[in-house]
Amino acid sequence: MTGLEPGQLWVMRIHAAIVGAVVLTVAAGANAVLAVALPVPMGAIVAPVALLLVYPVLFGPTRRFAAWRYGADDQELRIRHGVVIQVQTVVPFGRVQHIDVSQGPIERAFGVARLVLHTAGTANSQVVLPGLSRATAETLRDEIRVHIRQDLM
Repeated sequence: MTGLEPGQLWVMRIHAAIVGAVVLTVAAGANAVLAVALPVPMGAIVAPVALLLVYPVLFGPTRRFAAWRYGADDQELRIRHGVVIQVQTVVPFGRVQHIDVSQGPIERAFGVARLVLHTAGTANSQVVLPGLSRATAETLRDEIRVHIRQDLM
């Protein structure tokens, strides 16, 4: 099985930093409101929240990045990810109805794309494989399309 492109690690780090900044902002707002109403020191809420965010923001992205693996053969796409809860997804090409290759602005800046497979069914009908180079995502998309066409004939 293959790992993700190195640029995806930076995408994950930036995402974690944005989430951490939002959580710290909410904590600072709550601290400011409580400081007006009660004799609460200014860092009473922000400091513990900041300590709780150290691992998920600084080390979490690296662990999550290392846990992602994918592989494809002529029948299916296999995806494995997860640090604490490990998820293995197998997508038979015969179930795929539609395939997208997409990039957000941060992904574009780091040269990575997402392969999005839409499958038959309602639960988990969208499978996302992030962190591929644009060329790899397009190649996988084209290979899966060939298998879909063969299944229809």
